[in-house]
Amino acid sequence: MTALLPNFVSGRWQAGTGAGITLLDPVLGTALVRVDATGLDLPAAFDFARRQGSAALQALTYRERAALLAKVGQLLQAHRDAYDAIATANSGTVKNDSAVDIDGAIFTLGQYARWGEALGDARALRDGEPVRLAKEAFQAQHVQVPRPGLALFINAFNFPAWGLWEKAAPALLSGMAVVVKPATATAWLTQRMVQDVVDAGLLPAGALSIVCGSSAGLLDALEPFDVVSFTGSADTAAVIRSHPALARHAVRANIEADSLNSALALPDATPGTPAFELLVREVVREMTVKSGQKCTAIRRILVPEAVYGAAAEAIAAKLAKVSTGNPRNAGVRMGALVSRAQFDTVQQGVAQLARTAEILHDGRAQPLVDADPAVAACVAPVLLGTRDADGAQAVHDVEVFGPVATLLAYRDVPHALALARRGQGSLVASLYGDDAALLGRSALDLAASHGRVHVVTPEVAQVHTGHGNVMPQSLHGGPGRAGGGAELGGLRALDFYHQRSAVQASPPVLAALGL
Repeated sequence: MTALLPNFVSGRWQAGTGAGITLLDPVLGTALVRVDATGLDLPAAFDFARRQGSAALQALTYRERAALLAKVGQLLQAHRDAYDAIATANSGTVKNDSAVDIDGAIFTLGQYARWGEALGDARALRDGEPVRLAKEAFQAQHVQVPRPGLALFINAFNFPAWGLWEKAAPALLSGMAVVVKPATATAWLTQRMVQDVVDAGLLPAGALSIVCGSSAGLLDALEPFDVVSFTGSADTAAVIRSHPALARHAVRANIEADSLNSALALPDATPGTPAFELLVREVVREMTVKSGQKCTAIRRILVPEAVYGAAAEAIAAKLAKVSTGNPRNAGVRMGALVSRAQFDTVQQGVAQLARTAEILHDGRAQPLVDADPAVAACVAPVLLGTRDADGAQAVHDVEVFGPVATLLAYRDVPHALALARRGQGSLVASLYGDDAALLGRSALDLAASHGRVHVVTPEVAQVHTGHGNVMPQSLHGGPGRAGGGAELGGLRALDFYHQRSAVQASPPVLAALGL
């Protein structure tokens, strides 16, 4: 029988008392490890995290917490090869895709370590300048202080490394203990990273805990000063939002859910122009990185009606060169989906989209490289398309979480922007063209319905960070369907883990706050 990964709660490693769930290699179908959280005393674990972990972190200054983040990042870098091997086995990703997850996690930790160092030796943050309430002798100073609870992270399967540390970095810097519940299918990498950090003794007792397996009881244990951050489906997000503990205690929640992101070629991005080539290149990259299993991946491609045929041909030609199969084979460019269950879900999604759009390129007809199609969770890229973007409602409703995108024709720029907004709130839209004025107006138009607008012009061809790459300096999140959440964005991320309060007093008392 495969090894059972222990959970780390209440300051010690604890095995679940059940049989556990077996994690599988999504390419070979072989058993890897088991996870189980049955029998854990979650209320006691959460209480320990608050009393021990958060209290110990908040006794430190921002500079001291930042130093801890730097040490964690250095440790993860030292173990990077082991993480890469786990990602290949458990997530089925090629090395470049594993790097997006692992190196992205380490980079984010480093960024917050540097930002935290700059905050200095304070233990609370000044929020603006004092304001006079009556006479100058009585003023109000807004402050931000760390919340005394814990931060619970319920993460998705696609980023087992970055998904933890992009949340944990600002939480730990803010002084809140972290409890992470990774998605079961890819929990091995998250658990190994936590184990390495715990075994190295880098963080105070209770500052970092992990629960692998079922999430039963996690939300029940939340209290008023806790926060919960969730990444996953809109259906699960709705369950979390309606949970009695959140409603009763007004627990602060951050949700990042489904997103039908768009790439939009403006009218001047015609075939043969650099802007058109940049669109094609980015679409193919976003469809294939991590087998399209990114919440920020391009799902809808908007092009002028006159460009539709050329765009379909150019994108399909590049997709035809993508080799899919076993990531251990050096000739493979795209690995597997996370599981056979996800494989079935993607196939069903393609069939649903195909009722309102035609299939322009179907990589599923190509043989897999070094993988058994009856076992491996590998799906080659599929490009669909329709000239009737208004009538193809499913394209604006159904997100296929895999290497799948749909090409849509638009009449004019207002029509294109309206189609992008049909996603009902998205994480990101990208614009391609070379008309700065039009790009600027379009970006502002889309900003209200998108958490991020990524503008790609020929002058930034070699330096832009990518439609789907989430950088810690920029906001990650989006309104409406995308969940209404907000993460990262530099030090803005600390807002979620702090309580804003107004201290009303005389100037000498406000000065004594030491901010």
